[in-house]
Amino acid sequence: MTERNIRVEPIDRRAVEDQGIEIVERKGIGHPDSICDGIAESVAGALAREYIDRVGTVLHFNTDETQLVAGEAAPAFGGGEVVDPIYVLIVGRATKRYEGTTIPTEKIALEAAREYLDEHIPKLEYGTDVVVDVRLGEGSGDLQEVFGEDGATVPMANDTSFGVGHAPLTETEQIVLNAERRLNGEYAADHPELGPDVKIMGKREGDQIDVTVAAAMVDEHVADMDEYVEAVESVREYVRDVAAEYTDREIDVHVNTADDYEEGSIYLTVTGTSAENGDDGSVGRGNRANGLITPNRSMSMEATSGKNPVNHIGKIYNLLSTEIAESVVDDVDGIRDMRVRLLSQIGRPIDQPHVADVHVVTEDGVSVADVEDEIEAIVDQQLADVTGITRRVVDGELTTF
Repeated sequence: MTERNIRVEPIDRRAVEDQGIEIVERKGIGHPDSICDGIAESVAGALAREYIDRVGTVLHFNTDETQLVAGEAAPAFGGGEVVDPIYVLIVGRATKRYEGTTIPTEKIALEAAREYLDEHIPKLEYGTDVVVDVRLGEGSGDLQEVFGEDGATVPMANDTSFGVGHAPLTETEQIVLNAERRLNGEYAADHPELGPDVKIMGKREGDQIDVTVAAAMVDEHVADMDEYVEAVESVREYVRDVAAEYTDREIDVHVNTADDYEEGSIYLTVTGTSAENGDDGSVGRGNRANGLITPNRSMSMEATSGKNPVNHIGKIYNLLSTEIAESVVDDVDGIRDMRVRLLSQIGRPIDQPHVADVHVVTEDGVSVADVEDEIEAIVDQQLADVTGITRRVVDGELTTF
């Protein structure tokens, strides 16, 4: 054990890949919860970079309470309209004055939100289809002091909290994660009828994997029911092909299972997101830091998006624990499954967690003792470079949902 209180022991369960039932979910980039995550993180990055440009350092802020109130729309084949706009409220704290310099935090937030929505939800017309408001108060005095310890090389933790990461991804996890990303990437580029609100649920029962997709279709690009049915079938075939790249198990794909063609009740939208018509959203209610919701594994309830990247544990330790798990699995032979839990203590340097708790499932013939020293060395090195997470977040290199 090192001075950083790193613990390595066997995990208290079978590897997820060996469990009889596995459930995995991903809320796509256009889901209302993901919209909140994306805006909150976009605003956080913009504030951090602006602070650096204006005063040379990242000041205290957080935007991880952003909320979305759904609007109302009237979709129709060939193109409908938004009746009442979506309302987004960017909520949090921000330092607005520092050593004689005033920072226009609310203006920065509004500009960042506009840029994010224009890029990721392009069918939403800013100011008419979606209205964005900002309420950023000043930070708590005691937390600002913890944040800005004079002369501190490594920041002090802002909270007593924890982060969780795991690796490697199971086949089902890989399918769910990559199917959504590729649907909203290469597939959407050639299929404008697919909106960005794609939610995927994977269920593996033994060696049977069922993938359920909720795919919002954009009415402007769907002329009639026949074209809608064709679009649904195209998504089904694409997801089945993606899934086959990650597994040899039996695969069944279901798309828009609530549709009732006879009644004309289908998942048709004006803007490509369910936020236009009754589906609210909140930061932290969707994907964890690795992009998935995984009830078979331990998870932190902390919202990663929108938190300050300097010392907010809910962000840093969730990202870092995931990177530690991935690094260990990549570099150490004989590990089938692992979980990393990092616990902070408020006011303690973030490279010195209260405990770094590592649990592993090893391959047959490999004991924990065989790999313990290698694992500890990697965890120790990653913690020593914890401020690298901050730099990469500010530069936009890491995703938080």
